[in-house]
Amino acid sequence: MRRTNDKSLKEAIAQMMQVYKIKRKFDETGILAQWPELVGKSVANRTKELFIHDKKLFLRIESSVIKNELKMMRSQIIEKINNEAKSVLIEEIIFL
Repeated sequence: MRRTNDKSLKEAIAQMMQVYKIKRKFDETGILAQWPELVGKSVANRTKELFIHDKKLFLRIESSVIKNELKMMRSQIIEKINNEAKSVLIEEIIFL
């Protein structure tokens, strides 16, 4: 029989992440780790720099052709990332 203040491990971890305000950073790190699955290995291999700051995804791509492709697919990439994170992590993509 559960007591009223008992929590599952998942609930406890979620609450801890809320208290320490690290959930957003945890989600951002997960998205950066999944970058090859989100855009494909060929694009990920040509990505030189990738980081998130203030809901903006900063990218440095070495291939101008791929960079132009990604610029045209900007809204689709943002949607894909936010769907994967189940929250609004990215609002804009900036190419360096």
